[in-house]
Amino acid sequence: MLLIQRSSDPEEILLGEFDVIAAGAIPWRIEDGELQVLVIHRPRYDDWSWPKGKLDPGESIPECAVREVREEVGLTVRLGIPLEATAYTVNSKAKVVYYWAAQLANGAEPSVDGNECDEARWVGAKQAKSMLTNPTDSLPLDDLHDAHLAGQLETRSFMLVRHAKAKPRANWTREEGQRPLAATGRRQALAVARLLECWQPEHVATSPWLRCLQTITPYVTAHDIKPKMVNSMTEHAAQRKPEKTVKSLGKLLDKVRSQVLCTHRPVLPLILPLISARAPQAVRKLLPTADPFLEPGGTIVLQQPAGEHERIVSIEIHAPFAD
Repeated sequence: MLLIQRSSDPEEILLGEFDVIAAGAIPWRIEDGELQVLVIHRPRYDDWSWPKGKLDPGESIPECAVREVREEVGLTVRLGIPLEATAYTVNSKAKVVYYWAAQLANGAEPSVDGNECDEARWVGAKQAKSMLTNPTDSLPLDDLHDAHLAGQLETRSFMLVRHAKAKPRANWTREEGQRPLAATGRRQALAVARLLECWQPEHVATSPWLRCLQTITPYVTAHDIKPKMVNSMTEHAAQRKPEKTVKSLGKLLDKVRSQVLCTHRPVLPLILPLISARAPQAVRKLLPTADPFLEPGGTIVLQQPAGEHERIVSIEIHAPFAD
């Protein structure tokens, strides 16, 4: 099972096998109308690069990216669009580094500890490219700069989650809407919450059935969010009135805000075509087209340009936590 698939990555990344996996982000801001990015100097390597590092045990790739920015420059970020990953060989091992854009408000300043990073500078994109020591580090910067020119850099995240693993249907004799998560599913729900933290959705919508509610409970509890119950996102409602289910998704997407929707496997083939219709071919080709579409606890992350509900500019698929 692939841990991650992203519309920003070339085929050699999507299909490649890597010995070492790392992640990072390019913090950016607009200062006096100019795009600026944060480059860092690492004394261990005596190079200029981006905040990045290898995965800790049990950590997802987006979690690693957020942690590395926090540890290296003292900034807590919310991930934006995915940027092209880089791959190269280190000590005869194939290594991949996944990157995201991370918008910061004006006035946010880094704090370095002098160990992993001893200097951080806000510079224009052109100057950053001339400073980078490793030529491959220019790939995600080029992605970021192109997105800025296209008006696709400032975005809002929409996250689609299939509920975590539930108790087997065959062993459940009571009301279907009350079928709860299995023990594995409860652990997956905690992992879903950790993943959501990387994008920090401020709004949560969900099917009111228990297994969906239990999937998003760790996140909404941590953030004191009252989830919106969407009755049309249950399995039964989707079967009886599929057009209403699709309409409900459209209304959520039209809000263009940071949000997450938790629903069921049988709902996915109804709503994925609407997502596909709002994305360009290069982006929508990543969407799953065959059952089960997502594994239990799996997540699709979409990015919508601020104020443009008809466009989806990137898609990511994240595999669920597995024991």
